[in-house]
Amino acid sequence: MGPKQSISTAKELMTKHEVRHLPVLDGARPVGLVSARDVAVVEGLAGADPRALAVEDVMTQVPYVAGPDAPLDEVCREMARHKYGSALVVQNQKCAGIFTTVDACQALADLLYGRLAG
Repeated sequence: MGPKQSISTAKELMTKHEVRHLPVLDGARPVGLVSARDVAVVEGLAGADPRALAVEDVMTQVPYVAGPDAPLDEVCREMARHKYGSALVVQNQKCAGIFTTVDACQALADLLYGRLAG
């Protein structure tokens, strides 16, 4: 999603793809992150028009970034320490994905299942 796109467009994309976070890209280069919480805050403001406000007005401009080979424990520790809901996964200055708290919970569940079943 581009930084000039509207908040309402971000909400539509999140709904369509059933996600709560979107990378904000300038071409292929990540410049921020917008969350469902960001969208909800705008929608809750009296007089705010989500169709007229741009994503760049509400995005996190310096999101937590991790490489695709970053150790999972370090990424999770950093997310917990700072209460981040997600991390942009960036490789070669391009967004490769988003790692969320849901992904972290799934990884923990897989680890625990493996230990308990083994």
